[in-house]
Amino acid sequence: MHFFSTRPKINWLNYKKIGYAFSGSLIVLTIVILLSHGGLKYGIDFAGGTLIQLKFKTAPQLNDVRNVVEATGFGGDIQQFGEPEDVLINIHPKGQQEETATAAVVSSVKAKFGNDSFTVERTEIVGPKVGKDLTYKAVLAVVYSLVGILIYLAVRFESRFAITAILSIMHDSIITLGALALVGKEFTLPVLAALLTIIGYSLNDTIVVFDRVRENLRLKRNLELPALVNDSVNETLSRTIITSGLTLLSVIALFVFGGPVLHDFSFTLLVGIGFGTYSSVFIASALLIDWPGTTTQKLSLSIRKG
Repeated sequence: MHFFSTRPKINWLNYKKIGYAFSGSLIVLTIVILLSHGGLKYGIDFAGGTLIQLKFKTAPQLNDVRNVVEATGFGGDIQQFGEPEDVLINIHPKGQQEETATAAVVSSVKAKFGNDSFTVERTEIVGPKVGKDLTYKAVLAVVYSLVGILIYLAVRFESRFAITAILSIMHDSIITLGALALVGKEFTLPVLAALLTIIGYSLNDTIVVFDRVRENLRLKRNLELPALVNDSVNETLSRTIITSGLTLLSVIALFVFGGPVLHDFSFTLLVGIGFGTYSSVFIASALLIDWPGTTTQKLSLSIRKG
């Protein structure tokens, strides 16, 4: 199945400086946002604490709920969750049993709004040790995945392909984290799962382009490397648009109709898949061209040896 009736002849590498400037600006913006916000906003999975979800009969003023919770001495984060009547209370008890803190908060809210003004939909308690353990394992999951990808690509292709693919994946992950910080999303286990999905999706897109580059290194040895890479991107463009387009349609449907529980997960996928598709065309291919000492002859030689 082809998206274009004839093969495109776009000189993608003409836009590589624009791509570098755009991506560089986004990465710098991500760093600024993370520094100004004190890093990522970790959810209860990683930060620990107690999460209480209340469903009010009529939408309350969040400031009123916040004042009641702060009066208990636990502090915390108060936000709407889906409908205006749904409120999430995230507290961090210090030196007290989490169950006691939960009961104190619920009792205070009842005293302010009335006993029958809301129902407790759910409570989640994660101790600080569990949160630290989950954080450690999350970091390991990302590191192991990147190392595994690096080894796989170095064996299947060549070290230059592996390094540029990893840089492209890191580019997608950093920008996605910046988007999460910008809109105030919490970094939770579902978001981590989405981030790992993005790594795999971005890798798949990049490998498709690199695999065509490898084939063309055997078929079009007389072409200069920029022209060869442009041909490879254009030859896989139909596949990229169809695959990414259909995937994005599914993620958009999940984002719009999936409800608040899946909102952060689908938002992460939406940003990551969009930039993963962009980076496989504008970043990974450009980095391969600009890698020191890269020529058609050297790549062809390394491919033949492989």
